[in-house]
Amino acid sequence: MSGAEKIDVFEHCVLLRGINVGGVRMKMGDLRDVLEGAGFGRVRTVLASGNVVLESSEADAERVKAQVEAALRDGFDYEAWVVVISGAELRAVVEGYPFDGDAEGIQPYVMFASDPASLDALGALECELDSEVERVERGPSVLYWEVVRGKTTKSRFGKEASKARYKATTTTRNMRTLRKILALTR
Repeated sequence: MSGAEKIDVFEHCVLLRGINVGGVRMKMGDLRDVLEGAGFGRVRTVLASGNVVLESSEADAERVKAQVEAALRDGFDYEAWVVVISGAELRAVVEGYPFDGDAEGIQPYVMFASDPASLDALGALECELDSEVERVERGPSVLYWEVVRGKTTKSRFGKEASKARYKATTTTRNMRTLRKILALTR
């Protein structure tokens, strides 16, 4: 080695809440530029719904979360809410999906949260759900949810999960999107 210190690089998956589905609009190229400008490396986006894989010298997901939220606040002038997990954690979440994620007529989702209490509160709805329409199951760091296609926003769980009290702490992705994110990880 030529005397230069080796710098560890950590890969993180960043899931932004509410991007390009409501009031907050941004181009993925602009998102990449803002995150690169904040010092993150190898910034890649998946779809136009706020899915990012990036590298940082910071290992701690909570610190990366704070850095990303600050960069988005400064770059886009809005209060950003993100969930940050490693590629290995995301792989375990996808592999742990407890339902048939490929069943016909069913939409498979995973809900992530920056506050586990949100997942606990939403998971408590399990006994109130119509199992002919939807099911939920708590995972180690997520809430797995499957719902009949076309009923997502009309279902009991869908209505509860969309309430303002969960806005700052939760974000949901379908399994197809999660597999696309995983394809960009190491």
